[in-house]
Amino acid sequence: MAKIIVVTSGKGGVGKTTSAAAIATGLALRGNKTVVIDFDVGLRNLDLIMGCERRVVYDLVNVIQGEAGLNQALIRDKRVDNLHILPASQTRDKDALNLEGVEKVLDTLSKDFDYILCDSPAGIERGAQLAMYFADEAIVVTNPEVSSVRDSDRILGLLASKTRRAERGEEAIKEHLLVTRYNPARVDSGDMLNLDDIREILAINLIGLIPESEAVLRASNQGVPVTHDADSDAGQAYTDTVARLIGEEVPLRFHLYEKRSLLSRMFGGGRR
Repeated sequence: MAKIIVVTSGKGGVGKTTSAAAIATGLALRGNKTVVIDFDVGLRNLDLIMGCERRVVYDLVNVIQGEAGLNQALIRDKRVDNLHILPASQTRDKDALNLEGVEKVLDTLSKDFDYILCDSPAGIERGAQLAMYFADEAIVVTNPEVSSVRDSDRILGLLASKTRRAERGEEAIKEHLLVTRYNPARVDSGDMLNLDDIREILAINLIGLIPESEAVLRASNQGVPVTHDADSDAGQAYTDTVARLIGEEVPLRFHLYEKRSLLSRMFGGGRR
């Protein structure tokens, strides 16, 4: 049976879909048969970041509404054989999703995959609640900003109360914190929350820290998950995150501010 992991956030624009694509790719590169599902009906960005937007014929809503089979809607990743994408619909609204249909899709996928990642819409509306309802684990994505962290705290409340595990009184969803767009220099100057502040507010296990990096934007524009950019700091940080997710102990990187010398500032260039 597959492990179902929801990638969620309280606020939009924090890098949630980028993270879902990068983590799914990292899991597949480690030999795990992985599928990532876009639950953001009406917007649909996952296929763009995965570079398969032109190959979308059927989507999650088509499957749930009985208009296509699951195998017709699944798209095999071009770079990693054991990675698949199930895109969202761009023309329907979120009411097209229902609990029974989502459960059937997840149950069917669980027979063939090791990991199912659910890329949730931001916020607390129906699509987000359906994405998290059947989850075994949750990756809560936040930026080091007060508003983003506060909204993430609301998501933790939903994970504790509005999921199948909560309704059945079963073991709670395992929650992980992923901090994105972390800039140690801005943290040092007081413009961003530091890691201790974020962990104190949310009180969940930190699974990864993704530094602010040009590589993320570059990868998104190219339709290639940043995990493939092994030379970039962001690519390495997502690889570290995946390793921790599967139980390995990996030291935290990219969180300390290193003051650069004058020569380094003149000739060193920007962050990759």
